[in-house]
Amino acid sequence: MTNILQAIKPIGRVLASLSFVLILALSSRAQTALKISGEVTNPLTLQAADLKAMPHIDLTAKDRDGKEHRYSGIPLSALLKQAGATLGGELRSKNLMKVAVVKAADGYEVLFALPELDPDFATRTIVLADQVDGVPLPQGVGPYRVVVPDEKKPARWIREVKSIDVRFVK
Repeated sequence: MTNILQAIKPIGRVLASLSFVLILALSSRAQTALKISGEVTNPLTLQAADLKAMPHIDLTAKDRDGKEHRYSGIPLSALLKQAGATLGGELRSKNLMKVAVVKAADGYEVLFALPELDPDFATRTIVLADQVDGVPLPQGVGPYRVVVPDEKKPARWIREVKSIDVRFVK
C-alpha cells in the first residue's frame, strides 16, 4: 500500500499544478472582459479582442505625481454608445439623471454623470485606456484604466476596470 501511495504522489502534484495553471489562465482571461449593463438597450460583454479592434485615441495626461504620460484608449462615450446608453440628442430631461458607475476588480467604484462623458456636452474626452507610453498597462493597473484628463485629483482614474453600469440616480 505504501508503494502505491508513493507512486501516486507525483501524479497528484502534477494534477495540482495543472489545475493551478488552468485556474490562472481562466482568471486572466476573465480579467480582460468588460461588461456594460444597466439602463442600456444593448448590454455588452466585450472581450480583449473586441476592445482592441475598436478605434482608439491618444491623449496626454498627468498622473498623481504630476508626470506626463501618453495614454491610448477608447472614449467612454463610444463604449456607452455601442451599448445603447442615452447620449447626444436623447440626453435631456429625465435622462440627465443617468450616471455610469465604473467598477474595478477590487470593488472600487467611481461615478460619472452621462453628460460629462458625452462629447455633445463635455470638452474633454475621458477614455478607457489600455496603453501608457506605447506599452500595455502594467499588472495591477490594467488591462483597462479610466483616464480623466485635467482632473485635479486622479481619484476617478480607476484601475483594473471590470464593468460599467448605467443607472438612474433616483
